[in-house]
This record gives sequence, C-alpha cells and structure tokens, in this order.
Amino acid sequence: MSVAGAINDPDTSKKAVELAIARFGRLDTLVTCAGIQRYGDVVSTSEQTWDEVFDVNVKGVYMAAHVALPYLRQSPSGSVVIVASVQAAATQNQVAAYTASKGALHSLARSMAVDEAEYGIRVNSVSPGSVDTPMLRQSAALFGDGSDDGAERVLANWGTAHPLGRIARPSEIGEVISFLTSPRASFVTGADIRVDGGLLARIAAPLPLKES
Repeated sequence: MSVAGAINDPDTSKKAVELAIARFGRLDTLVTCAGIQRYGDVVSTSEQTWDEVFDVNVKGVYMAAHVALPYLRQSPSGSVVIVASVQAAATQNQVAAYTASKGALHSLARSMAVDEAEYGIRVNSVSPGSVDTPMLRQSAALFGDGSDDGAERVLANWGTAHPLGRIARPSEIGEVISFLTSPRASFVTGADIRVDGGLLARIAAPLPLKES
C-alpha cells in the first residue's frame, strides 16, 4: 500500500502517516527524499521557479516532519533522515534555487535535532554526490545530444568528478540512511553525512603530473 500526491500538499504527508499508523500501529522513522532541480542564477530564475523549488525541496520536508513528529515523539527510537545534497556546501553555476534549498535542509536538520532531542528523536541529513536517479538522467539529457548514448556519456563524465570514478547507485545512499535510522547510530544526531564518492574531498585544480 502507498500514498501518492504532491509533496508540498499537507494532505499527502497526512495520509502517508495515517497509513503507516494504521498498518503498523506506530511510527519510528521518517526519511524525506523528494527534490527537483531547476537551472538558473538569481537573475534568470523567476519567482515562480524559486517558489516551486522551495515548495518541493524545503516545504515538503517541513510538511512531512510537521505531521510525523507527534507520532515519532511517542516512539522509543524515533529518527529522521533528510536527504540533502553536497550542493548545499559546494555548488555549480546556474543552480541558485537548488543550492539554496539544500542549504536550508542542512539548517533545518540541525534545528530539528536540537528541538527533538528532549523526545529522544535523532535528526540527521545525508548529502549525496551524483546519484543515478531519474532526476540526474533528466539533467544529463539536457546536456547531451538528445540520445540515450549521449546521456550515458554525460553521466560517465560527471562520474569522473568523483575520486571513486563513477556516480552512486541509489542503494548506496540507502545503506547510509539505514545505518542512521538504526540503533547502531544511537548517538548520532545533528550531523550531515556526505555520501559523495570523495567529491568534496578533491581540490578542483589537480597538480600537474611529473615528467618521467
């Protein structure tokens, strides 16, 4: 069973939480992982587009937490994981709204971690690098030649920015989320965990190779 709907619609989160309570009788974990990407700097980004990005990327998280937290406060092991992005800490050109929204999620996670600690709820964020998702593939298609092969070449090129040499699989992000919501992370809260294949660890300008 599942619930579908606009993430910034209060009824979507309300129905999802109600379904979980009806099915399991309690709520222990909330993971928020909805986001959209729009391109433009502050001048070229319209107010409508800015609001669209923040409605999904930030308000959607707020709405889910707003509905879920009263139930999580009743759990003996409540936890929240907010999926943010490495672009909250380091950005590219022409992604002003997206970068700002992901930075807001870092701040929201820290604030919630402090507020909810008295209820024993842990709140953390996870910041992936490039991940093989429909959204990333849609972006790759914009910068490719319109063919599937062109998109694959763009994705492969983006992967080279990560020291591990590739983009991530969604399951690799899921493993970290699973850890953060488990008893193994019982003293981890207010943290942001980068799952970026070393992306932010690398200096953008590499040293020249020595001649042999």
